[in-house]
Amino acid sequence: MNNNIHNPDVLSCLANLSSDEVFTPPEIANAMLDLLPQELFSDTSVTFLDPCCKSGVFLREIAKRLNKGLEAHLPNREERLGHIFRNQLFGIAITELTSLLARRGVYCSKYPNGPYSVVRFDNAEGNIRYKHITHTWRGGKCVFCGASQAAYGEQARQEGLESHAYEFIHANNPNNLFPMNFDVIIGNPPYQLSDGGGDGSSAQPIYQKFVHQAKRLNPSHLAMIIPARWYSGGKGLDNFRAEMLNDQCMKIIHDFPETADCFPGINIRGGVCYFLWGKKHKGDCLIVNHKNSDTTKMVRPLLEKGTETFIRHNAAVLILSKVKALHEETMDNRVSSRLPFGIPSNFTNYTRHADIEHSIILYRSDRSKHSDKKVFVAPINITKNIKWKDSMKVLVSKASPGNDEYPHAIISAPVLAEKNSVCTETYLIVDFVRSKEEGKNLISYMKTRFFRFMMSLIKNTQNISKGVFAFVPVQNWSKPWTDEELYAKYGLTEEEIEFIESMIRPMEG
Repeated sequence: MNNNIHNPDVLSCLANLSSDEVFTPPEIANAMLDLLPQELFSDTSVTFLDPCCKSGVFLREIAKRLNKGLEAHLPNREERLGHIFRNQLFGIAITELTSLLARRGVYCSKYPNGPYSVVRFDNAEGNIRYKHITHTWRGGKCVFCGASQAAYGEQARQEGLESHAYEFIHANNPNNLFPMNFDVIIGNPPYQLSDGGGDGSSAQPIYQKFVHQAKRLNPSHLAMIIPARWYSGGKGLDNFRAEMLNDQCMKIIHDFPETADCFPGINIRGGVCYFLWGKKHKGDCLIVNHKNSDTTKMVRPLLEKGTETFIRHNAAVLILSKVKALHEETMDNRVSSRLPFGIPSNFTNYTRHADIEHSIILYRSDRSKHSDKKVFVAPINITKNIKWKDSMKVLVSKASPGNDEYPHAIISAPVLAEKNSVCTETYLIVDFVRSKEEGKNLISYMKTRFFRFMMSLIKNTQNISKGVFAFVPVQNWSKPWTDEELYAKYGLTEEEIEFIESMIRPMEG
């Protein structure tokens, strides 16, 4: 026998169908199971549910642990496996395809009533159920999950395609799905569904609905892996964020700012996290930051005193406290809201040269027509804040450059906009300035790593809003700024400076 032959786990070789429905690598499934009290795997009465089965990896790995942990209680292997698969492991598949895949992974047969199943059931599902259901439409949206009828309705879907009406979150009472209580709920839910907005590419998160529904089942332990953008952003996640950040039962969060550290080959803006919620836990949360192969750990509140946002990086907590100790005004009081002049990004009623009608400079960056950043617009097209056109201002694109690889740029190059100018929704107004010199000094501050690091404590999606500037202190625009001055002003240590510079790349120019 050749001992150098590597036989990979088949579940680690699965290609993900999309970045929305990601298969969990066995290593991550086991890392999540390691969070649980390990005595659970030596108890014949403990029940486990995966309400969003794809590959069946969680149930398979639980079965391995139970098989070992129950050996003293049930010495006969056949009897032991029969008890585990019939009485302790349960799942709900998200699609018909994944139901077959999950059963194959768990029972070694996609038909658990067949001759090849590890344990013979009387039915073709075993304890991994799948039921094809339809959305319940009201006003063009599903009342349960918010899916777009235009995208997922019967007229939009070819016969035989999945409806993506996931049974677990389309149940008025999830207790009716299985006639029992579950001690542990664990899984990796679907992440988003099209909501029919924009050009059809707009989507809304759906993973939070699985977390809500799982809590309704009142388990002792809940563990799920989900996108991390709920920390401070995400469409329709305000209530979920408030609930999670104020939940004293949140026991552990493992955070992956770079998705590839958790899901190789996948890029989900803002990264991912997995967490453990414990019904009997009350207090602070263990935060574990992962970056490449390095980890940092800290037990701390999910909301630091005086903040309304989760501070993602443990190393940033003390830096923020030093900055906040000076009690300075913050830039979110200066930055405009989106759509500052009421002109959308795809606005086209402009001219490339000024004339009597089109006399106001318009800053834009939509490249669909041509690449000119400065064009000219008529006053009638300015539907909001027309007085602002007469002030000099500094603009920044609301779309950040680059991907999730560190160090980040955070923002694109700022723009100093002269008087008699406006901008499309592409830009935010960072602040108004009294002179070109003040504008240059503000831009020098924005280009510092310190400025952009303080933004990064909140920003975890591609788009920037005024709320992302809530930790950035306002400075005096009468002088230019450097990182060295700012590090000294806030008393940062060499280790803290090194951390900032590992996170934020220099900005040229």
